Amino acid sequence: MITIKSEREIEYMRDAGKVVAESLDLIAENIKVGISTADLNNIVAEYMDKVGAKPSFQGYQGFPAAICTSINEELVHGIPSPKRILQDGDICSVDIGANIKGYHGDAARTFAVGDITDEAEKLLKVTEEALMAGIAAATSGARLSDISHAVQQEVESNNFSVPREYTGHGIGQELHEDPQVLNYGPPGRGIKLKPGLTLAIEPMVIVGDYHVKELDDQWTVVSVDGSLCAHFEHTICIREGQAEILTKR
Repeated sequence: MITIKSEREIEYMRDAGKVVAESLDLIAENIKVGISTADLNNIVAEYMDKVGAKPSFQGYQGFPAAICTSINEELVHGIPSPKRILQDGDICSVDIGANIKGYHGDAARTFAVGDITDEAEKLLKVTEEALMAGIAAATSGARLSDISHAVQQEVESNNFSVPREYTGHGIGQELHEDPQVLNYGPPGRGIKLKPGLTLAIEPMVIVGDYHVKELDDQWTVVSVDGSLCAHFEHTICIREGQAEILTKR
């Protein structure tokens, strides 16, 4: 069911979004060669405990950590581990959700670790630009697939690809709500976007072929061809005119 949020609910989501943004800033300050993804997880978990927020992902459908950390060919849902030590040249996507007063915020960024290749730099730039293109298309009165089309156009015009199985989503009292927000498709389809609708827009982009597979841990998703992946995400609220980003820094 698609829900339109009240201003009070949006304020709670804005509070949750602020915690997510600050958590990602902590990641930016601490991510470096030699740190483990478990260390990054602990930094965020401790910060959320300090500010009275709950990590949205911890225990969600059995997920065992506070954040997702996905490295290089890993697209999404990577599990933090003390054995995963970041190396020079890695890229690491960090996805974080926070729950404040029963409402969620959700965002992701992909970080460079040390010196990365030109191809990896381009991937990060294009993925973030695809996110902003999707947000720019999320105007009151537009159709849901206008977001999808804007993301796909930005990605594919740069000769990268978007997987079909993983999408953005509605968000609010539930981490994942209706509607699904695809990262591909023609414009002008789906529901009309109305003020108060809250969405997590999240382009996931692959350098090579768009096919992906899930690893044996039943969480981590990787590109089938082993090519690099990136992930950027914001939680937004549809407004009259331009959407409000609830997880901005």
